[in-house]
Amino acid sequence: MTFVNPDDDTLRTLLKNVKTIAVVGLSPQPARPSYRVAQAMQHYGYRIIPVRPLVDSVLGEKAYTSLADIPFKVDLVDVFRAAEHVPAIVEQCLALHLTAIWIQEGIVHDAAARKAQAGGMTVVMDRCLLKDYVRLFTT
Repeated sequence: MTFVNPDDDTLRTLLKNVKTIAVVGLSPQPARPSYRVAQAMQHYGYRIIPVRPLVDSVLGEKAYTSLADIPFKVDLVDVFRAAEHVPAIVEQCLALHLTAIWIQEGIVHDAAARKAQAGGMTVVMDRCLLKDYVRLFTT
Protein backbone atom coordinates (compact mmCIF):
# COMPACT_ATOMS: atom_id res chain seq x y z
CA MET A 1 0.00 0.00 0.00
CA THR A 2 1.37 3.40 -0.99
CA PHE A 3 1.04 6.35 1.37
CA VAL A 4 -1.29 9.10 0.12
CA ASN A 5 -1.54 12.56 1.68
CA PRO A 6 -4.96 13.91 2.71
CA ASP A 7 -6.90 15.98 0.18
CA ASP A 8 -7.16 19.76 0.42
CA ASP A 9 -10.53 19.73 2.21
CA THR A 10 -9.09 17.48 4.92
CA LEU A 11 -6.02 19.74 5.23
CA ARG A 12 -8.22 22.84 5.53
CA THR A 13 -10.28 21.22 8.27
CA LEU A 14 -7.15 20.08 10.09
CA LEU A 15 -5.53 23.50 10.01
CA LYS A 16 -8.75 25.27 11.05
CA ASN A 17 -8.99 23.04 14.13
CA VAL A 18 -5.32 23.20 15.13
CA LYS A 19 -4.34 25.77 17.75
CA THR A 20 -1.07 24.36 19.15
CA ILE A 21 1.77 22.92 17.05
CA ALA A 22 4.66 21.01 18.63
CA VAL A 23 7.64 21.42 16.29
CA VAL A 24 10.07 18.53 16.72
CA GLY A 25 13.55 19.66 15.74
CA LEU A 26 12.79 23.40 15.87
CA SER A 27 16.11 25.19 15.52
CA PRO A 28 16.86 28.35 17.50
CA GLN A 29 18.75 29.66 14.45
CA PRO A 30 16.67 32.13 12.39
CA ALA A 31 18.29 31.02 9.11
CA ARG A 32 17.04 27.43 9.47
CA PRO A 33 13.85 26.33 7.66
CA SER A 34 12.29 25.00 10.87
CA TYR A 35 12.63 28.41 12.51
CA ARG A 36 11.24 30.28 9.51
CA VAL A 37 8.24 27.95 9.12
CA ALA A 38 7.46 28.01 12.86
CA GLN A 39 7.81 31.78 13.02
CA ALA A 40 5.43 32.23 10.09
CA MET A 41 2.88 29.83 11.57
CA GLN A 42 3.15 31.72 14.86
CA HIS A 43 2.43 34.90 12.90
CA TYR A 44 -0.71 33.21 11.50
CA GLY A 45 -1.95 32.69 15.06
CA TYR A 46 -0.75 29.22 16.00
CA ARG A 47 0.99 28.54 19.30
CA ILE A 48 4.36 26.97 18.56
CA ILE A 49 5.88 24.56 21.08
CA PRO A 50 9.57 23.78 20.45
CA VAL A 51 10.64 20.18 20.98
CA ARG A 52 14.41 20.19 21.05
CA PRO A 53 16.83 18.98 23.73
CA LEU A 54 19.45 21.39 25.10
CA VAL A 55 17.49 24.51 24.17
CA ASP A 56 15.59 26.60 26.76
CA SER A 57 13.26 28.43 24.41
CA VAL A 58 12.63 29.32 20.77
CA LEU A 59 10.34 32.05 19.43
CA GLY A 60 9.45 33.08 22.97
CA GLU A 61 8.12 29.64 23.93
CA LYS A 62 9.61 27.19 26.43
CA ALA A 63 11.29 24.25 24.72
CA TYR A 64 10.71 20.65 25.76
CA THR A 65 13.07 17.69 25.46
CA SER A 66 10.39 15.35 24.08
CA LEU A 67 6.72 15.29 23.19
CA ALA A 68 6.03 13.41 26.44
CA ASP A 69 7.42 16.35 28.45
CA ILE A 70 4.81 18.81 27.16
CA PRO A 71 2.32 19.21 30.04
CA PHE A 72 -0.67 20.19 27.88
CA LYS A 73 -2.46 19.08 24.73
CA VAL A 74 -0.95 19.73 21.31
CA ASP A 75 -3.07 19.52 18.19
CA LEU A 76 -0.38 18.84 15.59
CA VAL A 77 3.19 17.54 15.61
CA ASP A 78 5.34 19.11 12.88
CA VAL A 79 8.51 17.10 12.23
CA PHE A 80 11.82 18.66 11.17
CA ARG A 81 14.03 15.62 11.80
CA ALA A 82 15.76 13.23 9.41
CA ALA A 83 13.70 10.30 8.14
CA GLU A 84 15.45 7.78 10.39
CA HIS A 85 13.98 9.56 13.44
CA VAL A 86 10.38 9.49 12.19
CA PRO A 87 9.46 5.98 13.46
CA ALA A 88 10.39 6.92 17.05
CA ILE A 89 8.46 10.19 16.78
CA VAL A 90 5.41 8.31 15.48
CA GLU A 91 5.71 5.87 18.40
CA GLN A 92 5.70 8.83 20.83
CA CYS A 93 2.66 10.33 19.10
CA LEU A 94 0.75 7.06 19.27
CA ALA A 95 1.67 6.51 22.93
CA LEU A 96 0.41 10.02 23.74
CA HIS A 97 -2.78 9.55 21.67
CA LEU A 98 -1.95 12.54 19.48
CA THR A 99 -4.18 12.91 16.45
CA ALA A 100 -2.10 14.56 13.71
CA ILE A 101 1.47 14.60 12.44
CA TRP A 102 2.97 16.69 9.63
CA ILE A 103 6.27 15.38 8.31
CA GLN A 104 7.99 18.24 6.52
CA GLU A 105 8.97 18.51 2.88
CA GLY A 106 11.89 16.28 1.94
CA ILE A 107 11.31 13.84 4.82
CA VAL A 108 9.82 10.48 3.82
CA HIS A 109 9.29 7.33 5.86
CA ASP A 110 6.41 5.36 4.33
CA ALA A 111 6.26 2.61 6.98
CA ALA A 112 6.09 5.13 9.85
CA ALA A 113 3.46 7.19 8.04
CA ARG A 114 1.31 4.11 7.42
CA LYS A 115 1.72 3.04 11.06
CA ALA A 116 0.55 6.48 12.23
CA GLN A 117 -2.46 6.27 9.89
CA ALA A 118 -3.28 2.77 11.13
CA GLY A 119 -3.17 4.19 14.66
CA GLY A 120 -5.86 6.71 13.74
CA MET A 121 -3.66 9.74 13.11
CA THR A 122 -4.06 12.25 10.30
CA VAL A 123 -0.70 12.14 8.51
CA VAL A 124 0.83 14.58 6.05
CA MET A 125 4.26 13.69 4.67
CA ASP A 126 6.84 15.32 2.42
CA ARG A 127 4.91 18.58 2.41
CA CYS A 128 5.72 22.00 3.86
CA LEU A 129 3.20 23.12 6.48
CA LEU A 130 3.74 26.79 5.66
CA LYS A 131 3.48 26.34 1.88
CA ASP A 132 0.24 24.40 2.27
CA TYR A 133 -1.16 26.91 4.75
CA VAL A 134 -0.40 29.79 2.38
CA ARG A 135 -1.83 27.88 -0.60
CA LEU A 136 -5.02 26.91 1.24
CA PHE A 137 -5.76 30.10 3.18
CA THR A 138 -4.09 33.14 1.66
CA THR A 139 -4.59 32.79 -2.10
